[in-house]
Amino acid sequence: MSTMQSGVSPQLRLPGRRFGYGLAVVINVVMLIVVQNILDWGSLPFLTDEFTEVVPWISLSLVASILANLIYQFNDSPTVKSTGQILVNLISVSVSYVVLQVFPFDFSGYGFDWAIVVRIVLILAIVGSGIGVLTETIKVISSGPEKERRQE
Repeated sequence: MSTMQSGVSPQLRLPGRRFGYGLAVVINVVMLIVVQNILDWGSLPFLTDEFTEVVPWISLSLVASILANLIYQFNDSPTVKSTGQILVNLISVSVSYVVLQVFPFDFSGYGFDWAIVVRIVLILAIVGSGIGVLTETIKVISSGPEKERRQE
């Protein structure tokens, strides 16, 4: 739906987008704190000590998302946003792959085979993030500098 069809001018939508970017920063900061401390808190019994091997990777992903959303606060043009999403998605592919390889989970105490579910979710995350990279790359390629200026 175009801006004219939605009845909301770009100037009115900007505060809403900025609020969303700010909220994403706050949520990712909270998640970063949780990831850094979750083993010490002992609140998830299915996490193994190998989780420490993936903490830096997960933290990298969260920091990348925080930085991208901070940049979007000041410039969320289509090219900047797509470029940011490409980088965040590439990191997500790497993180999901590392978590899948290390697999720092032990679901042996549960009656259901949660390990297969988690593996499927991680594979879907890799595929989805990969599709996101391709989609955003096509957006960047197809929206040249001329289109970017017309949208402002």
